Amino acid sequence: MLLRNMSTLPRQHEETYSISDLAREFDVTLRAIRFYEDQGLIAPQRSGSRRVYAKRDYVRLKLILRGKRLGLSLSEVAAMFDLYDSARDEKPQLAQFLAALADRREQLERQRADIDEMLGEIEAFEVQSRKILASAGKPGARTRKPAA
Repeated sequence: MLLRNMSTLPRQHEETYSISDLAREFDVTLRAIRFYEDQGLIAPQRSGSRRVYAKRDYVRLKLILRGKRLGLSLSEVAAMFDLYDSARDEKPQLAQFLAALADRREQLERQRADIDEMLGEIEAFEVQSRKILASAGKPGARTRKPAA
């Protein structure tokens, strides 16, 4: 009977956070947190004009920032939250997450190929420019401009 009565008591010891706590914890601005709130990604309770964030908001903010670091858009993060909130199991969320990661990997690999190509061009121009500089110091050498 005591357990039944305790289970109906409000959770007074549930961990909560202020907006300043979250900003400090995740090294983000208050404005960024309010933006995520405006986007519906986190939903603090209100105590007067004060925002009170629950553990759920803490975890969501952590996931938002992780998604951003991976290059996911906020709409992709929101879609995963929606799947998690509506799914009875996490398989649809994980499948969507894997698809988003595959897309991001493909994009990064294309960028890496572009960067490698640009680095190759820079190296070729450096070699050509050094040769011109080396020959410019020799008597009777013609000076010419590097090819564009």
